[in-house]
Amino acid sequence: MTATPTRRAPFALVLAATGIPMFMANLDNLVMTNALPVLHAELGANVEELQWFVNAYTLSFASLILFAVALGDRLGRRTLFLAGIVVFTIASVLAALSTDPAQLIVARAIQGLGGAGIMPLSLSLLAGSVEPRRRPLAIGVWGGIAGLGVAVGPLLGGAVVEGWSWQAIFWINVPVGLLVLPLVLLALPNTRGARLPLDVLGMLLAGLGVLGLVYGIVRGNDAGWGSLEVVGALVAGAVLVAAFLVREARTPAPLLPLRLFRDRGFAVANVVGFAFTFGIFGAVFILIQFLQVVQGASPLEAAIQTTPWTMAPMVVAPLAGLVAPRVGTRVLIVVGLALQGGGLAWLALVMSPDVAYLTMLPAFLAAGVGMGLVFAPSSTAVLANVVEADTAKASGTNSTLREIGVALGIAVMTAVFTGAGGELTPTGYVDAAIPAVAVGAAVLLGTAFVALLLPAGRSARRAAEQLERELVAP
Repeated sequence: MTATPTRRAPFALVLAATGIPMFMANLDNLVMTNALPVLHAELGANVEELQWFVNAYTLSFASLILFAVALGDRLGRRTLFLAGIVVFTIASVLAALSTDPAQLIVARAIQGLGGAGIMPLSLSLLAGSVEPRRRPLAIGVWGGIAGLGVAVGPLLGGAVVEGWSWQAIFWINVPVGLLVLPLVLLALPNTRGARLPLDVLGMLLAGLGVLGLVYGIVRGNDAGWGSLEVVGALVAGAVLVAAFLVREARTPAPLLPLRLFRDRGFAVANVVGFAFTFGIFGAVFILIQFLQVVQGASPLEAAIQTTPWTMAPMVVAPLAGLVAPRVGTRVLIVVGLALQGGGLAWLALVMSPDVAYLTMLPAFLAAGVGMGLVFAPSSTAVLANVVEADTAKASGTNSTLREIGVALGIAVMTAVFTGAGGELTPTGYVDAAIPAVAVGAAVLLGTAFVALLLPAGRSARRAAEQLERELVAP
């Protein structure tokens, strides 16, 4: 049962205790993007290893989100939240001390483990620690902090790498992690939820299955698509994912209740969430390096140039949330996906070694506005017809699929890039980057048509009320 504290900590203190760790974990999703060319030069990392610097984090994170929610219910949400912060901080030290790509990849995977303990529990702890009348404000501020972490990740990473070193993007996590630990103990209660059986086998099947698929795609060009290594990894991954689905259909306490997918809105919204991150973040991985490797931008310059793309959701997403009940989530999602796909298609058409920034700017703006139109409405669409008892798992499922989309998008688009003869040199980059970005555009435009299958979704009130009740339910 959830314990209600006799005295609540001050509102600002609760926001800081839950928001700062969550911001730190969100930041590290994309903070490395502008450091990748530097890591290529200083650590001698190849294209395959550059992918794993990002994907080790996202795969570890995605594999453990739903398991972390269940474990927090049993051990105490604050207990697991603190453990996540400690693991994340230690992993940041290991990442900063890495002297070769393998060490950094392992450290990033451990960071993802810590992030999985932070992200899903942050909102639950926040909602249970503030007065009901202030809960909508708290959740709104939390959402803004989460969006800010994603948006400023490339910008902060570029500034730190250029002004200091690539190691500094990890060192800055250490004092933050140490300072926030006593804050969490002071401000947050150690609430618990239902003590359901832990689906450890389901977690292992899903995590290893997705890892096998990503590994096979990443190794395809170097090892050969018909090689035993690649075919074996892809087949093993597919078998493990299938075994996970069979397991979830039969176990009494599944990590992922498959019955949720019987609802058309839930199923389509999750397809949208997966394809959205697949297309857009895979393209970001390619384009950030284009600005530095081909056009000679510094890490900070590349970050500033992409700011219209990364920061536009900060303005557009709240506005989309306000108008969604009137115009419907489906319209916003379809338009958002079309803008993103159109923006990437424009970039694929105009990309050349000497393309002017102003020629790319409309595409960056379109992609940024499109992201803002998809973020909040797609989350609302996921919860639209979900009963109160399933909202936490439904939201966790959507977060998991989005993170898997990031990893697979980067893997597939980099496979297209390397398959087209791409190299991290000014002369060997553009011709291979164009088809990779075009793949992202095609996925997003195709998903816009899939999103037409969503219910109109003209009222977000029910889903929002369900989510809030679940977050504070005893």
